[in-house]
Amino acid sequence: MIRSSIFYSITFIFFLSTVSIFLAFLWLMEYDKQNYTKELNTKYSIVARATLFHLNNFITQDELNAQVKDYKMTEVDEPDERENILKNAIVIEEIQTKIGSSSILLYDKHHYLKITHQDNTLLLKDEDYQPYRYDVIRIIFASVFLILLATYIFTIRKLKPLRKLKIEIDKFAKGDLEEVTCNSTGSDEISEVSAAFYNAVTQIKTLNQSRQLFLRNIMHELKTPITKGRITVEMLDSTKYKNRLIGVFEKLETLINEFASIERLTSGIGLTNVKNYRLVDIIDEAMDLAMVEPNSVALNIDSTITLKVDFKLFAIAIKNMIDNGIKYSTEHYMKVVADKKSIRFISLGAPLEHPLKYYIEPFVQGNNSTKSLGLGLYIVDNIVKAHHLQLAYCHQNGYNIFSFENIERLIENSVQLQNNTSIKE
Repeated sequence: MIRSSIFYSITFIFFLSTVSIFLAFLWLMEYDKQNYTKELNTKYSIVARATLFHLNNFITQDELNAQVKDYKMTEVDEPDERENILKNAIVIEEIQTKIGSSSILLYDKHHYLKITHQDNTLLLKDEDYQPYRYDVIRIIFASVFLILLATYIFTIRKLKPLRKLKIEIDKFAKGDLEEVTCNSTGSDEISEVSAAFYNAVTQIKTLNQSRQLFLRNIMHELKTPITKGRITVEMLDSTKYKNRLIGVFEKLETLINEFASIERLTSGIGLTNVKNYRLVDIIDEAMDLAMVEPNSVALNIDSTITLKVDFKLFAIAIKNMIDNGIKYSTEHYMKVVADKKSIRFISLGAPLEHPLKYYIEPFVQGNNSTKSLGLGLYIVDNIVKAHHLQLAYCHQNGYNIFSFENIERLIENSVQLQNNTSIKE
């Protein structure tokens, strides 16, 4: 059980309460026993003092009877019984005074008061004496403990659905919407929250399915005219226009494939083909996808860098950064620099008019809407986040610098994957 959980806290409070009540009852029993003993001693002191006063002729018999009438003390007259008690009894307390002495004796679970004056010994039996009993206090303690235990069990049972709800929320956070189930069976607030959460998940699943169906229909409908156009172009005579049209149709096919990959990523499927790839190979693939002239991009890449990524998606992200860098550069030229900390895309141009987060929203284009569909940085940001990286931006000395930060995480994952593979082999 996690120490910060509410279940741990409730269990700790129950344990602390039980210990506190137990210690309180121990103190109560000791305190009550002391009071009981004190009352007995006071009673015997009164009887002993009054009896000694009478034996010394300080008070009359009637005065003695008046002082001890509330105490059930009877004299033991039978000689054998008297001798046996005096011989075998345990002396609990003894008091010596000038006019005589008195002793409290315990014999056979009864209290006796022995009073000695000169040569006379008087033995009185306490008819009202009962040994100190723990039963009442024990019953009270057991009752309080059972009530506290029942309260603890009831509270834990009421909060138990929270654990199930947390499991379902974890599934939701991982994108496993199809695995989320409704566990609410009661009518309390927790059950209502569970039901509301499940209803929200159901609506989100419905919206996702509608969005996926819409996007897939669009991509399916676009592929047909693109395919027909490509076939038609192939039938034309070989000219520069034919080559341009072929390039356009290839670009459209590439865009549709990109949309399919992004749709898979944003729909919660996540990264499905993560392996070790050399960064230079990923950038080569991005250059091919971008279909840019080699002299439009300068590369300064550490050839030893190997990343654990989804090759296709990561190449699309780099391709989009290259596209944007060249399009928005005043000289239509950019530089890609990569080391073991970041991948930077550097191009000459005016700084962004808004913060970066403004441009990573879908269909944001800035002032120049003719150069972009407004999805480039949105796609890049989703892919970068899926790889647990960060997209950053700054403008220095007239250059726009976009970067993928925390690349070392992918390098570390790559090293771990290689080590695991070596161990298996």
